[in-house]
Amino acid sequence: MLSNLRKPGVLRQDVLASLVVFLVALPLCVGVAVASGVPAELGLITGIVGGLVVGAMPGSVMQVSGPAAGLTVLVFEAVREFGLGALGVIVLGTGLLQLALGFARFGRWFRAISVSVVHGMLAGIGLILIFGQLYTMAGVKQPRGGVDKIAGVPGLIADVVTNRDALTAFAVGLSTIAVLVLWKKLPAKAQLVPAPLAAVALATAVTAVAGLNIANVEVKGLSGAIQPPGLSDFSSLGSIGLIGTIVVFTLIASAETLFSAAAVDRMHDGPSTHYDKELVAQGVGNTVCGLLGALPMTAVIVRSSANVQAGAKTQLSRILHGAWLLVFVVALPAAIGLIPLAALAGVLVHAGCKLIPVQQLGPLWREQRGELAILVITAVGIVVTSMFEGVMIGILLAVVKSAWSTSKVSTEVTELADGRVLMRLTGSATFLRLPHILDSLEALPKDRPVELDLSELRHLDHACRAALEAWAARHSDVGTEPVQLRHSPPAAGAEAAAGRTAERSEPLARL
Repeated sequence: MLSNLRKPGVLRQDVLASLVVFLVALPLCVGVAVASGVPAELGLITGIVGGLVVGAMPGSVMQVSGPAAGLTVLVFEAVREFGLGALGVIVLGTGLLQLALGFARFGRWFRAISVSVVHGMLAGIGLILIFGQLYTMAGVKQPRGGVDKIAGVPGLIADVVTNRDALTAFAVGLSTIAVLVLWKKLPAKAQLVPAPLAAVALATAVTAVAGLNIANVEVKGLSGAIQPPGLSDFSSLGSIGLIGTIVVFTLIASAETLFSAAAVDRMHDGPSTHYDKELVAQGVGNTVCGLLGALPMTAVIVRSSANVQAGAKTQLSRILHGAWLLVFVVALPAAIGLIPLAALAGVLVHAGCKLIPVQQLGPLWREQRGELAILVITAVGIVVTSMFEGVMIGILLAVVKSAWSTSKVSTEVTELADGRVLMRLTGSATFLRLPHILDSLEALPKDRPVELDLSELRHLDHACRAALEAWAARHSDVGTEPVQLRHSPPAAGAEAAAGRTAERSEPLARL
């Protein structure tokens, strides 16, 4: 990292990018904490640890960590069931378990993920972010679920139209978005200042000068928020429910982080994520957060994508974003209190729009509609359920599609001079193609001898083999000769390893 910082412009670019990430991270830290039913400061502590601790560790260069949005509902339920003091124990246990998984090289298995699933994940998160932050722009409490956020939009519009304060706040948010969109059209010198920084600064200045009655960020300070778990809190570790909660937190936090890493790696041309090291880094971060009694941590795709799009070059940008959070919250809480929430919500709505891969939809519709279906279903799954469940649905569909695409078999029927019928199978004969294979077999004449040529099959699974034997037995029952093989299929062994296929003709039942 130090060698890269010596390059011209790298230090300045990282500093500017860190300010952009800070502006994006601030409302996320506060919003996740509030939605989780805990003090806002706990979300800020997690954001600070994500920058200063995880940001300095190896794993991913561009990925930025903070409070886990995917765990919001689980945190809310855990705090309600076990108490706020047990939250630190749960997060500490999550961190230690992640460390064990990282050292066991579990993280590298997350590299196998479809591009369509990644794009669907980005689209789903973008949709939830857009519709959720529309409520914040209007100063209205947003519904908890993704479907409820979308279904409540008509009511939100009615509130904005009929409520003057809501309309004022929404106008500030829309103005922030307008600045973000139009900023790229300004001269290059003006664009040296990041668009989100300029948009929030302008919105803050206008709000303060005009004396607009809209909500601002509220932070009371960190001194009383840090509450390490006590000995009495660890006594709850004997509860099966709490142990199960730790395991669930670990799986979801790890999956969300490593899925995010796959997406972030596709956004830049720098070093790729080392998944095992990233999992270890997240384990260290969650261990620290647990000791401080803060929220659980994951890599956050929104601030990570903002980091890449702002032009970050090294890890310094994500470290500095944690430093800005710490400085402003500790030394200048009043300065943060001047920032209107509607402006920060506008920044997040704009960021959410950029997560939706609009440019990919047209080519996929024309060339790969199956991949488009995976993308859309993944996005819808995330909106309807959660990020983890939506991505799991997408991965399952991608595996099924891959199995179907690779399991192609064709049949060719030839009548031989001696009256026999030869049927040649080529490709991969798996259970997915059994209906096609059996239809072709049933169409063969029942009163003539049949030979099957399986020499060109790349794979013959057990289901197809059993189906072929059953069909051969039925065919022989009608009084014809036993079904014969002209060639045997490739098999594991010395002949297959040498690329040779023994030519022979034998009854299918002997296979």
